[in-house]
Amino acid sequence: MRQIILDTETTGLEWKKGNRVVEIGCVELLERRPTGRTYHQYIHPQREFEQGAAEVTGLSLDFLSDKPLFAQIADEFLAFIDGAELIIHNAAFDVGFLDYELSLLGERYGRLQDRVTVEDSLLMARQRFPGQRNSLDALCKRLGVDNTHRQLHGALLDAQLLCDVYLALTSGQSEIGFGSLDEQGTAAAAAASVNHFSQSLPTGPRVRVQPSDEELAAHAGRLEKLRKKAGGSTLWDQMEAEAQLESAVA
Repeated sequence: MRQIILDTETTGLEWKKGNRVVEIGCVELLERRPTGRTYHQYIHPQREFEQGAAEVTGLSLDFLSDKPLFAQIADEFLAFIDGAELIIHNAAFDVGFLDYELSLLGERYGRLQDRVTVEDSLLMARQRFPGQRNSLDALCKRLGVDNTHRQLHGALLDAQLLCDVYLALTSGQSEIGFGSLDEQGTAAAAAASVNHFSQSLPTGPRVRVQPSDEELAAHAGRLEKLRKKAGGSTLWDQMEAEAQLESAVA
């Protein structure tokens, strides 16, 4: 599974008023592990910021004066995200702006969802935490993601924070021991695992290890913590229920 955590910054709140994208930040995940690959680009918007928008991002038209136009980076950006599942917080906002940018380039570029699928992490958060604030900052605080270095909105920084939030939001799998691995590290770890496994296959009778009561209690406690982070339901609980149902039917 290839996923891209994506965030944009813009000159204002509505693309229908002609506002434009000024920054794109992306973080790549493979099988829910950060690969180390990112995409980051500042963009000249060819228009002024709306009042207040520049203060949110810390960007200015003067800073962006020598940056490329969206038309100049479109192919590179689309190649990076092509075929992936995009994880976006408040996806309607970012998708609306990116579709608007693509529409300005002509029909051959189509729409974003012609190339990718989109998952809205804001909707996921609202389902898990109904009635609560589910902004990125609020989720960072609730899920234990350090965002103390976030003084201003920035597309790549926000995408990196959303990456940690998304992994914690979807079952807390980062706490099971999944760390951030670059592509070489992932490949090396996989190769080492295969080599170790092939060299250490047992040749004698299998030894059955029976856990102690203390180990079973510690294991149960660990699973309960993960259930709480997953909102009360986990994949292994569903699998166990399905297995019991199949056994009962049989």
